[in-house]
Amino acid sequence: MDLTSKKKLEDLRSSIDRLDTVMVNILAERFKQTDMVGILKVQAGLDALDPKREQEQMERLIGVAKEANLNSAFAENFLNVIRAEVKRNHKKLQQIETKKT
Repeated sequence: MDLTSKKKLEDLRSSIDRLDTVMVNILAERFKQTDMVGILKVQAGLDALDPKREQEQMERLIGVAKEANLNSAFAENFLNVIRAEVKRNHKKLQQIETKKT
């Protein structure tokens, strides 16, 4: 590999590393927000699941993925992984909030 290509490779990898950091930080912030939603739902006596909201969110994300030329099946799988984590977090929060009462 010549020096120009090597430099381009290093620059691209550095950019990817920065983007990975941004994604992790965005996910952390998203989970903070969903934790607050979970607490509010418990306090209001609402069901943790909202199938209508989940469907709307999935349709919106698939649309965003298509506009960004991202595989919509990948986007759907990604959101499902996030949802699974949110549900686990909500169960923990529900247990904590229930012990407070």
